[in-house]
Amino acid sequence: MAFPFFGDDKSIVARLLATLPQTGRLEWIGQRPVRREPLVAVPEAELKTDSHLLGDHARPKGGGKRQITLIQHEHLAAVAGFLGLDGPVAPGRLRRNLVVSGLNLLALKNRQIHIGEEVILDITGECHPCSRMEEELGPGGYNAMRGHGGLTAHIAQGGIIRVGDVVQVLIPDLSGR
Repeated sequence: MAFPFFGDDKSIVARLLATLPQTGRLEWIGQRPVRREPLVAVPEAELKTDSHLLGDHARPKGGGKRQITLIQHEHLAAVAGFLGLDGPVAPGRLRRNLVVSGLNLLALKNRQIHIGEEVILDITGECHPCSRMEEELGPGGYNAMRGHGGLTAHIAQGGIIRVGDVVQVLIPDLSGR
């Protein structure tokens, strides 16, 4: 995976990216056992390398950029605020697999994260909202999610993840060794 700006020690952007808080926490895991049905919260799950979240109906192709989805825990309250709701939106309503706190996920595009003991994800892009947000959240749901839809990822290394696991940004080895 390419890591833009790394290796250029003169880049202001590279220096700014290095100041990003490097650890967060996995707050929630959700599986979609059946298409168009509610997500089921689980305390732990297994991710299969270059494939999918076991127990989830989705079967993305190998090498795909959208094998699993993540959303920022702090955005649950923001989305609720845009909709005039009391308290944060329940994670399952937003149809993302993982909820992470303590890291600015949008700053991690084209980076790698490590979750728990084994799992490594390549953050591949933004997970834009779809029209289902209107069905799930009511009028304005789609627009409330814009800019808060989370990210997609490729499962570079599978394994078991658990709610409460540390989520850590991986810094690429630039030594050339």
